[in-house]
Amino acid sequence: MPRRTPSVAVVAVAMVVALAAAGPVQAGDPLPDIPVDPGGPIPSLPTDALVSEFEGTSAARNPMAHPRVPQNPFLSPNGTSSMHNDAYSTDAYDVSGPLGRDLSVTSRSYGVRECATMTFDSEGRMVALCGGLEGFTMMLIHPKTLEPISELTMPGRDATSGRNPFTDICGGTYFFLDDRDRAFATTTTSEIWKVRQTPDGDLVKVRSWPLARHLGEDDCLVAVAPDWQGRVWFFSQHGTVGTLDRRTGRVATIELRRGEDIVNSVSADEDGAVYPVSTHAAYRLDADRRGRPAVTWRRTYDRGTAKKPGMLSRGSGTSPTLLGRRWVAIADNAEPRTRIVVYDRRTGARHCRVPVLARGASTTENSLVAAGRSFIIENNYGYEGPQTTTLGRSTTPGVARVLLRRDGCRVAWTSSATAPSSVPKASHGNGLLYVYTKPPRQDGVDAWYLTALDIRSGETMWSRLTGTGTQWNNHYAAIYLGPDGTAYVATLAGLVRVADSRP
Repeated sequence: MPRRTPSVAVVAVAMVVALAAAGPVQAGDPLPDIPVDPGGPIPSLPTDALVSEFEGTSAARNPMAHPRVPQNPFLSPNGTSSMHNDAYSTDAYDVSGPLGRDLSVTSRSYGVRECATMTFDSEGRMVALCGGLEGFTMMLIHPKTLEPISELTMPGRDATSGRNPFTDICGGTYFFLDDRDRAFATTTTSEIWKVRQTPDGDLVKVRSWPLARHLGEDDCLVAVAPDWQGRVWFFSQHGTVGTLDRRTGRVATIELRRGEDIVNSVSADEDGAVYPVSTHAAYRLDADRRGRPAVTWRRTYDRGTAKKPGMLSRGSGTSPTLLGRRWVAIADNAEPRTRIVVYDRRTGARHCRVPVLARGASTTENSLVAAGRSFIIENNYGYEGPQTTTLGRSTTPGVARVLLRRDGCRVAWTSSATAPSSVPKASHGNGLLYVYTKPPRQDGVDAWYLTALDIRSGETMWSRLTGTGTQWNNHYAAIYLGPDGTAYVATLAGLVRVADSRP
């Protein structure tokens, strides 16, 4: 059995109190410790016994038809290649996830290190980019034991930058896994690293492309993605967009409009286009014959009057999500309610704009889910860091589904589930949507659950406790389904695995 630290529960309780008293975390503020037991399970607390372990009933498989998502030939198979699953950023899987049948929950702590982006290699192992206060580590993880097989230390954070590690997206948030199990990741030093696996399972950097000279002095790399021709596109926080020829090392760049930032990932389609969203506008970009990026269309959206609580920037918090051959969708930052905005990706013409979630308290910092012929959005209004979900507190509830029609869009349902900051995922294989929830409680207990909603009706089918305490907070990390349907959730202290015990 892994060695356990006897004082873990005491440390956890002290940390929760410190978090609650700290108020919003600002750049430069001292950050609280997270209770950890590296090498063992994520520490549990006595308060686990005060809450329900399982609520609801198991679901029956009810597969859902959906538009085909083409396979980018330069990515690992759809569902395995990136935070948002595929080139379309659908956040949806063909595989059937857990149905709630005698669920088994296991975990492993990696210290104060959260694996926000995870992919799956050709052997079903997880390749994860894991961030901590000091910087980032790429890890190869066993999918059942959650044991690290190997680790590769990436460049560290700049301690003098003044950036808050809990909200810093510079280098280390997004990466992709290609069709040969090689990872391409941005770094805090404005490089793109190519990382491969050795036959013994070690992670080795085999090449890097320094890009700092193409960026402004105070800029950094945020996102990276391949197009259908194999070019690697990169995006900086302050709006530099570039293409990289991996064979020759040739780089071509353009600048978006002054004052526009990029703080999310991007999508690509089989026509060669790439779709980012800035803090001001949605874009379609295409490369010319020499690989130089160019703006095909630009459409401004309502970015609101201020950065809402729960957002990392004033603007859209979504990565553009593609659906079918025609559509691309984002969420805006409008008042009094955030809206899902759908564009015709061929022309940029707006197809619909639908208000969603709570009036005066709606926003999302996570990508939309393309489930069937619909988009699903989660409300993150009020999440301003781990301290905002302590002592029983939580964020504004709301998960909504918007149906896409030829003549526009309409809201199909709105759920009262409360998911502070998770990237939700859909299973077309069983018709369930998975969200990571934290219901508010008057008794001050902080209970975190993996929750399954019926995609068609919005009904909550079941919720399974992962644990109580801030160490179970997922803090903007995504939910993932492995190739066998197992669900995984990264937290501030490690990784959680949830699987059906009965077939």
